[in-house]
Amino acid sequence: MKVSLSWLKEYVDLDIDVQGLAEALTMAGLEVEAVSGRFDYLESVIVGHVLSVEPHPNADKLTLCRLDIGDRQIQVVCGAPNVKSDMHVPVALPGTVLPDGTLLKKSVIRKMSSGGMICSEKELGLGADSSGIMVLESSSDVGKKLADTLDLNDFVIEIDLTPNRPDCLSIIGIAREVAGIENKSVKYPDYDLADSDNAIFDMTSVTIEAPDHCPGYCARLLTDITVGPSPFWLQDRLMSVGVRPINNIVDVTNFVMMETGQPLHAFDFDLLAENRIIVRTATGNETFTTLDNKERELNSDMLMICDGKKPVAVAGIMGGLDSEIKDSTKRILIESACFDPISVRKTSKKLGLNTEASHRFERGVDPLGTVKALNRAAILISEMDCGSLVGGIINECPVSIPEKTISLNINEVNRLLGIKPGPDQIKSMLEPVGFKVQIKNHETIDVIVPGFRVDVHRPQDIMEEIARISGYNNIQTTFPQIPAQAMVINRSVLIRNQIKNLMAGLGFAETINYSFVRKESCDYLRLGPDAPERNVVQILNPLTDDQSVMRTNMVPGLLETMARNISKQVQDIKIFEIGKCYFSKRPDTPANEIEILAGLWTGQRVQPSCQSKGIACDYYDIKGIVEGLLMSLNIIDAEFTANESPYTRPGHTALIRYQNKPLGLVGEAHPGVLDKYRLKQPAFIFELNLDTLIPLIPETVQATPIPKFPSTARDITLIIDTDIEAMDVINQGKKLNHELIEEIQLLDIYQGKPVPAGKKSILFRITYRSLTKTLEDDVINQLHKNIADKLIKNFNATVPV
Repeated sequence: MKVSLSWLKEYVDLDIDVQGLAEALTMAGLEVEAVSGRFDYLESVIVGHVLSVEPHPNADKLTLCRLDIGDRQIQVVCGAPNVKSDMHVPVALPGTVLPDGTLLKKSVIRKMSSGGMICSEKELGLGADSSGIMVLESSSDVGKKLADTLDLNDFVIEIDLTPNRPDCLSIIGIAREVAGIENKSVKYPDYDLADSDNAIFDMTSVTIEAPDHCPGYCARLLTDITVGPSPFWLQDRLMSVGVRPINNIVDVTNFVMMETGQPLHAFDFDLLAENRIIVRTATGNETFTTLDNKERELNSDMLMICDGKKPVAVAGIMGGLDSEIKDSTKRILIESACFDPISVRKTSKKLGLNTEASHRFERGVDPLGTVKALNRAAILISEMDCGSLVGGIINECPVSIPEKTISLNINEVNRLLGIKPGPDQIKSMLEPVGFKVQIKNHETIDVIVPGFRVDVHRPQDIMEEIARISGYNNIQTTFPQIPAQAMVINRSVLIRNQIKNLMAGLGFAETINYSFVRKESCDYLRLGPDAPERNVVQILNPLTDDQSVMRTNMVPGLLETMARNISKQVQDIKIFEIGKCYFSKRPDTPANEIEILAGLWTGQRVQPSCQSKGIACDYYDIKGIVEGLLMSLNIIDAEFTANESPYTRPGHTALIRYQNKPLGLVGEAHPGVLDKYRLKQPAFIFELNLDTLIPLIPETVQATPIPKFPSTARDITLIIDTDIEAMDVINQGKKLNHELIEEIQLLDIYQGKPVPAGKKSILFRITYRSLTKTLEDDVINQLHKNIADKLIKNFNATVPV
């Protein structure tokens, strides 16, 4: 946003210089990027004294002027009809860049040298007169800079505004900020316009068919229009902020937009079919030619301003070629509206159109300022005698805009900001920038938010205003109170770090994958249609198609990491990951998050060497890793029971349980799953639900003394049905709960001759120990026989002959 200092002073009195103003605005949250002298281009334009004027020997309409410029005399070729000797005139020396971009050089014109240029008002950007050279007072000092002679001391301030401050996209908006900083009042222009009649309603109408996209639309009609150049003061104001003058009607609408922040648009009323306005969304396959003479394809989400038959403008962005103001225009309809910011933003992005109007509309304009801006434009056109106002104003507001009142607690302001302003002080801060403050008591005030502050919605926004206006640099630096007692770290964090260290000690490397996965991941895992993992959370705006849903399983990420490593010739991989899986419940409720530990092992268990051949890892390796991890976490006697899973190989999968609670699974990845990831070597995986596991980990460890008495072991071989799990036999033995049984260990499983078909032989070793005495063989033999008899009976087993 560019702000001319001279234009700003029309609305607020300034007691500080431009550098102090720039610093104050920056400290108030409006970062000033640059401050430049508006007339810096006149640095090499000086006052010259015309000593003589002679005809050009080679041109009838040119003259040769001898000029005194203070330190020397120069010759200038001039074509102005009003140049005379003894005049004081502005002389642009070589190197000057004129406002139209022309770089002045020393030149030869019709074989005569010219060491500068005598300029007109228009050429210097100081007026509209281009009929002849600019004549200065005879008392002007020869050789003095023109800017100093005419006291041209204006500055342009460039402000980098954040998107939440559309109210400052205007000169008056910046003036309000300055008023708040300087504790001054803003001098607003005249917005009041008394209508003698309502003749406009007999000549035109406005119909809003899309109130969600257009909360309000105002219009005024002017006749007897004379289109021509704007007066210099108006052109000068626009040029001071970088806006190119076009004609008096368009210049007025641009002037009001830069002054108030409310974009306006003028239509040629006689080019509007049926002389009326309809605000609607575009229809399917509709096209529209904008003012830049480009045909645009529209869709049904785009808001259009239409006449009785066709679109005439893209709402809030750009007008149409068929209704633009021309030299022949005699009647105009001026539009001042409030459009939905989201609608304008989407349309602007889809069409690739960014204009000064869309820049303001897509951030939000004051819904209560449309009539003021419209009246301001009508008054200016009337005062410039280039149009006659038709009585009445059309003000269509299908959507009511309630007044926003925010209750503010003074004590909360003091607590959060660290400053202690009272109610009266807060009122004096907020009212100069447009807020209305009602003091209820010494602790509470009500703040009425002005319509142009579309960014203020809650008490914290008001607190930010207080901090901003009082000055961030005036808030004292304080330090938080840090208790001497150290805070206790969350137990889950400690255990999670412990698990990571244990996995690293077991030879596994941690990997971190995206929580976003491809939507086909559930298909790759061969999950059924009713599997809980199918309840995925969809990403509304995914970065890529491979990251379109939130993961419900950690295995796809590990398999993709495996595939990436194998593609780089890394065949032996031991990796793990701790992360969350996300399960959708209902669209209006947050996803259910479960923390999972998953691991993968593929490749060699033992690397080949001169002493041994390489040995590939298998199911029992990954199972041993899980057992070692659980034992290190003091999870003793976890059960591994045969189970099935869609993404693991049948017969090579176990469900992990502890205290009758499922913890996860371990097994070999299914060949069909590996094929989806283009993997050819076996992979073994495990998953543990940390949300279930962590609460089961004991917080304290109980130590038992080393036994003083020796143990003794006995083996037992049973022939049982093949569908009976060895773990069931072990668990049954433990359930006997005899005080002398220390451990039951599986040594071997055998199927084949001489074991009958449908049977298998399992070999167990039972270790016995007493904590009080040495066991005698007779006692142990009898106990062992009793245990064997019970197991034989419970499992209908036999013993080898």
